[in-house]
Amino acid sequence: MQKRILAALLSVALGTGVIVISNDGDAHAEPTGAPTGVTGSGPCSTDPKPVHVGPIPKTLEMPIQYPVISPVPYPAPTTAPVRIQTDLPADPCTDPCPDLTDEGPAPQSLAGLLGLPELILKPQPFVFGIPVPGPQPDPLPSPPENVTPAVDPAPRSPARATPRVREVVEISKQTGAHSINRTDKRWQVYGTDLGIMWESKPGEIATAFGDTVGGGFHPPGGMGGDWRSNVLAFSTDSELSDGVSYDSMVTDSRCHAAELLSSRKIDNVEITTIPTSGFAIGDRQYMSYMSMRTWSSLPGTFFTNHGGIAYSDDHGQTWTKDPFAKWDNIFGLSKFQVSAMVPQGDYVYMFGTPPTRLGDVGLARVPKDQVLNTSAYQYWSNDSWTPVGGFEAASPVVTGPVGELSVRYDSSRNVWQMSYLDTARLGIVLRESDSPQGLWSEPAQLVSVTQYPQLYGGFIHPWSTGEDLYLNISTWNDYNVYMMGAKIG
Repeated sequence: MQKRILAALLSVALGTGVIVISNDGDAHAEPTGAPTGVTGSGPCSTDPKPVHVGPIPKTLEMPIQYPVISPVPYPAPTTAPVRIQTDLPADPCTDPCPDLTDEGPAPQSLAGLLGLPELILKPQPFVFGIPVPGPQPDPLPSPPENVTPAVDPAPRSPARATPRVREVVEISKQTGAHSINRTDKRWQVYGTDLGIMWESKPGEIATAFGDTVGGGFHPPGGMGGDWRSNVLAFSTDSELSDGVSYDSMVTDSRCHAAELLSSRKIDNVEITTIPTSGFAIGDRQYMSYMSMRTWSSLPGTFFTNHGGIAYSDDHGQTWTKDPFAKWDNIFGLSKFQVSAMVPQGDYVYMFGTPPTRLGDVGLARVPKDQVLNTSAYQYWSNDSWTPVGGFEAASPVVTGPVGELSVRYDSSRNVWQMSYLDTARLGIVLRESDSPQGLWSEPAQLVSVTQYPQLYGGFIHPWSTGEDLYLNISTWNDYNVYMMGAKIG
């Protein structure tokens, strides 16, 4: 996990030739959020005020890779998911599971006494897998009927003016210790990242997080125990100016957030499964994801097995990775490995990049009733929606470098908005357009690495309106999620 965040930092260095280092670990804007009173919210008066971890870590975990030849079963073994309902105390300051979450102070090491980072060498196998038969799988459903969409004209709209960012403030710490949600105490989410949001039903927002760590968490990066590839929270909090309080998370045991999309957790086979966007159509939830083969690649890049779509028909409690809705990573450079999917009108639009933080953005669309049928997708190529040439023939709608893409349609202004990590501009930027294919405006910087040196993410809250834009960011040194608020002109 830590390699993923390190890749984001290194990609900033690769794009500009420098790494920005801050000498003040508390130099960022102070959080202005306050508890909303929703069950499960915080912080409490007894909690210390959350502060950012400084650039010099207290603990540094260094993976030492060694090659291993090992049999790998296909298909992968599966277990039936367990789900329970966790009832939270009425008092949000009450720890519901002190027997699980009160770890006590960590013993002081010699390095800590000397004021030096503690270096932990962690041997990790890099597996060269030999495919072997796995357990007998359940019969697959019939594949979707193959269709041939028409070629439709799709000229680009005139470019909008560059958005004017008047003010950006840090509102709240969303996850981890002393956050407004106290996720460490309530769901054993001590460290996590991303925070991808979508409207799961009217009046409710789902938030998907990436690699998540429980007890023993120590930044930078996702170091510690109880690793889950992804977890999911729900919120009905509509007052975004003081942060978002989570009403619940999907849980598999008492005070424990469940992993939604499983992964093998075998480096160079499938190390993890990362959500990239989500949306709802009717009662069905959809989540795009990337199956990560390894983070051990060139700086700013990573290697995926495929990008895919999972769905849930029980309101996000359990998920199915659709066996046919996949975009395979051919030769390691395929498009639409990291996707942001947005329903609008009669279509779902899919914006995607290759498995790097340096590539261009391609675009596709599919009728809402055909989301899981890859043959029904039209790709935007040279002013047309066309299936000709498939996903590899899609023309760029935004040129890279682009990482951690987030896209939404602002119905209050009839404008498309896109935010992402721009490693060349050293920060998270915002673009706007009158059509999904663009032309997109020039980027305006929202958050800079001069404020948050290990910055990545930048996922827009769907209930942002007009001039008020809210987004979740992550930082490698904190390895938690923070909500930012921006005034947009």
